[in-house]
Amino acid sequence: MDVFAAVPEQHEAKRLLSGALGGEGAHAFLLHGPAGVGKRTCAFALAAALLGDERRVHARTHPDLVVFEPLGEMIRIDRIRALHHDLHMRPFEASRRVYLVLDAHLLGDDAADALLKDLEEPPSYASLVLVADELGPLPETIRSRCQLVPFRRLSEEAVRAWIVEHAPELGEAEVRAAARVAAGRLDRARRLLDPAARERRARLLQTARGAYADERFDTAAAAAVVIDACAALGAAAREREEAAVEGLDLPERERDQRVRRAQRGAEREELLASLEELAAWYRDLVAVSAGAAQTALHADRLDDLRQDASGAAGPGAERAAAAVRDAWRVAEELNVNAQLWLEALFVRLRNAFA
Repeated sequence: MDVFAAVPEQHEAKRLLSGALGGEGAHAFLLHGPAGVGKRTCAFALAAALLGDERRVHARTHPDLVVFEPLGEMIRIDRIRALHHDLHMRPFEASRRVYLVLDAHLLGDDAADALLKDLEEPPSYASLVLVADELGPLPETIRSRCQLVPFRRLSEEAVRAWIVEHAPELGEAEVRAAARVAAGRLDRARRLLDPAARERRARLLQTARGAYADERFDTAAAAAVVIDACAALGAAAREREEAAVEGLDLPERERDQRVRRAQRGAEREELLASLEELAAWYRDLVAVSAGAAQTALHADRLDDLRQDASGAAGPGAERAAAAVRDAWRVAEELNVNAQLWLEALFVRLRNAFA
């Protein structure tokens, strides 16, 4: 039985993790790659196979499974000190103990230094599994002491198959468009299948078109479309996290930090996804103008794209796409005042088509 069957593709990662189950390789693993491509699923599947109890591992109730997650914006040293203390406790039921460090790219400098000591000389019964969305923030000393397990964005075919399985009612054009917009990430594909998400996407694309098609285009209202979507995703994430921590024995401060972090993370992810879709729309206008409609991400909106590309939108589309890509880089790296910053972006977009 393939314990990693729930994750499509990722053949190299599965080979390395399967080797670990066969007694090969390291005691510490660093699963790294983009969000939404199966890292966490594989990490929990590895823990379940090592501990021999899939149900309790996925419920996070197995006594020999310890899961560490960030509180607030980083994993602080007190969390790693708790890991160090727990690391030297013998297994309760299984032959080993498994430690999952989620969002390991958020390790603070002091926390990373403290974790290094445990990676160098862990007990023989301990397996440490770090999961990170990117390697850059992690010190080389951490990376060099782990078995690196790379994850890639999934192919369009894999995402399309997943969508067909989970939303068989969608037409071919809708499936193809959702698979392309998801950009190799199942978390985004899952969000696109939500009826409310489809409505948010429709409003976003209407806003993208308004920058060149609406003489009364209101930059503040355009910014509000994105902000409202971020707020909706943040509220939903907050509600889920509140339900998740309800039955846990956690200090009030820790519970609040987990809930706030989940909310902020969802808002930021929606902001970046919205900017990616805006850039993709303008990029599609360029492609359709050049006669390459078959490469368009928005395959379900080709009629609109053809109509817009033949009109006033065509000449400014490349400048608009570049402006949104620049905005994405700023949002990815910095904390911004979303309302003012988005209004400024939509002013730039309006000017790009002027």
